[in-house]
Amino acid sequence: MTSRIAQWTLDVRDLEVMATFWSRALGYTVDAGDDGCAKLLPPAGAPHGSLPVWLQAGAPVKREKNRNHPDLVAEDGDVDAEVDRLVGLGARRADVGQQPDDPFVVLADPEDNEFCILRRSPSP
Repeated sequence: MTSRIAQWTLDVRDLEVMATFWSRALGYTVDAGDDGCAKLLPPAGAPHGSLPVWLQAGAPVKREKNRNHPDLVAEDGDVDAEVDRLVGLGARRADVGQQPDDPFVVLADPEDNEFCILRRSPSP
């Protein structure tokens, strides 16, 4: 028997800001609960295996680099345009010690959680 990843959960301080950012970044729909949390749902027709995102309110201020993070791909393959789009939504470029020739761009969301935009798909 094995397990599989069912969703990505992110603890947040400002649910509205983070739901807006991540739903626009991913093209997801926000399903806000009455418990101070929200689920972001993939759009109809999303690729098989697209994970929902659970935003859980009550996070403390982030002080260190994430121990894990999502790696995203630009659907049209234009990484630079996707980075610009995400920065326009509220992300910022982040330096976690990456090198200029690394195959990814590191960004941080509005609450400083790092994530990457991959320049090529990960190898299986």
